[in-house]
Amino acid sequence: MDTLDGTEWDVVISGTGLPQSLLALALSRSGKKTIHVDHNNYYGGADAALSLQDAEAWVRVVNEHSNTPDKNQNSQEDGKTRNALPAIFQNTAIFIPTKESNVSVPGAPVAELGYSRAYSLALSPQLIYTRSALLPTLVSSKVYRQLEFLAVGSWWLYESEQRDQSLATYSANDKTSGKLKKIPGGREDVFADKTIDLKSKRALMKFLRLAADVDAQQPVLEEWGHRAFEDFLTSQFSLSLELQSALHALTLSLQPPSITKTSYALPRITRHLSSIGVFGPGFGAVIPKWGGMAEIAQVACRAGAVGGGIYVLGKGVDDVCNNNQAPNEVHQPKLTVSLHGGDTVTSEWIAGSGHELPTQFSVVADHEPASYISRSITVVSSPLLGLFPLTAEGAPPPAGAIVVFPTVSTKNGTSPPVHLIIHSSDTGECPNGQCVIYASTLESGSEGFELLDIAIQKFFMTFAEKERPSTLWRLQYSQRQPHQEHESQPKVDINDGVITFTESSTDLAFDDSILATVREAWSKISGDTEGFMQFEDREVGAYDDDDA
Repeated sequence: MDTLDGTEWDVVISGTGLPQSLLALALSRSGKKTIHVDHNNYYGGADAALSLQDAEAWVRVVNEHSNTPDKNQNSQEDGKTRNALPAIFQNTAIFIPTKESNVSVPGAPVAELGYSRAYSLALSPQLIYTRSALLPTLVSSKVYRQLEFLAVGSWWLYESEQRDQSLATYSANDKTSGKLKKIPGGREDVFADKTIDLKSKRALMKFLRLAADVDAQQPVLEEWGHRAFEDFLTSQFSLSLELQSALHALTLSLQPPSITKTSYALPRITRHLSSIGVFGPGFGAVIPKWGGMAEIAQVACRAGAVGGGIYVLGKGVDDVCNNNQAPNEVHQPKLTVSLHGGDTVTSEWIAGSGHELPTQFSVVADHEPASYISRSITVVSSPLLGLFPLTAEGAPPPAGAIVVFPTVSTKNGTSPPVHLIIHSSDTGECPNGQCVIYASTLESGSEGFELLDIAIQKFFMTFAEKERPSTLWRLQYSQRQPHQEHESQPKVDINDGVITFTESSTDLAFDDSILATVREAWSKISGDTEGFMQFEDREVGAYDDDDA
C-alpha cells in the first residue's frame, strides 16, 4: 500500500501489546478490514522482548520521554492532541560490570556476554498457569503450533541465617549468606518435608484442604476476605511465620502479607495448587519460549496479517474525532483517525490502551496519582543448574524457577517482598551457560532498586563459592502499576466506537480477565457472542513455511 491517507477501515488497532494483539487474532477470521499500528518500531508494547541493542535504544527513548506532562494536561504538537498520561516506564538504566569483576571465583575464566541477538529479554515477564483460559484459546485459534511452552519447576523461599522470629534484615553492608528452601508443591511434598513438625503439617494440610475446596471457601471469604491474609493464617490455622511466608509466596502478591487481603490470596493459592499436574506431573505453570508474552503477541499479530490485516510499525495514533453523523445522512465511518506523519483514515472502530489513544479516552481515573514498581533484568554467568531439578518422575525439564524474598526489615522500615523469576537458556532468552533473572518489588525509586540489588546479591551468596554466579549485564527500570491492583480486574471501556483497554498489568502471572476484555471488544466489533477464537485449520499454503 503506497499511502494510508484517505483509506477506510472497519477497525483500527493502536499498539501491539498483548490485549490488542489478541484482539487482532480474534478478528483475523471475521472479514473485518483491519489496520494495526504501533508508534514503536517493535512488537509487544509494554510486553515486548528486547535484544541487548534494542534495550539500549529503549533506555534512550524512555529516558528522553520520562518527563511526561501531568495526565491532566494535554500536550500540543503540530496542532494535534498528544497523550499526556504518565509514562509506563521510567528511571531506566543499564549496568555492565567490567570483565574483571565478572570473575566470582579466583582463577576461573572471565565470563562474557554473547552477541546482542542472542538475548530476548521480556519487559513484563509473566507465568501462565496451566488452568489459564489463555492456553485453550491459543489451541482453538490454531496459533499454538507456532508457540512452544516450557515448564516452571521449583519455587524457593529465601531464608536468612540471621533472621529472628519475625523478619529478616537486608542491608548493603550485610555480607551474611542465607539459604534457599524449596516450597512444598502439594500434600506429598508436605509429608516428605522433615523440616516441618507434625503439628505444623496438620495445620498446613487443613489449609490445603480448604484451598482445594472452592465451595468451602465462600463462607470463609465472606468473613475474612477483607482482612489481611497473615491474620487469617494466624487466627484460623496457627501457622508459623515461615509457613505463612511460603504460602504468601504462592500468591505472587507484590504486597506484604499484612496488606494482601485474604480475598486476593486464597483464590490464587487455589489456582496454583489446582494447576499442578494438568499437563504433566510436577509443574503447574508454563512460560512461552523466545521472549515470554511478547512471543504470543507477535504470533497473534502474524495471524492477523495472514487474515488480511495491515501492519505498520513506527506510526501511532495522534487524534480521534467522532464524525457525529446525522440520522438521515448517507452512512459514513463514524471515526476519523489521525496517524503520526500526517495520514488520516476513517474507521468504524478503534481499539488500544490509554497510552496508544488520545488522553480523553484513557480509563485511568484523573484523580489517581501514578505509582510505580521497581524491576530489573539481570543476565548472569551461570546455568544455575541447582534451581532446576526435575520436580517429579516423568516431569519435563523445567526452564523456569521462582525465588521469593519475603517481607523484610530495611533501613526505611518494612519492605514488600522481592520476586525473582529465573529463566534458563532453554527459554532461548540467553546463550547456553547463562540465565536471566527477572526481579520485581513494589518498593519504588532508589530504595526499590537497592532492594532488588541486595536480593540478587543475597541470592548469589546461596551458591557455593566455586559455583557462585556473577552479573554480566543488568537493566533496571520503574514500571507503572495499574491503580488498585488488588481491588480491580483489567477492564475495557467501550464508548461510541472507541475501545480502551486498561494498561498492562504488573501481575507476575497472566490474568484471565484480560482475555475476557478482549472477548468483550471482539463481540462489540463483530456482533457475535459465540465462536470467540474458535477457528478451523487454514488451507495448506495459507501460511508461510514458518507458520502453522
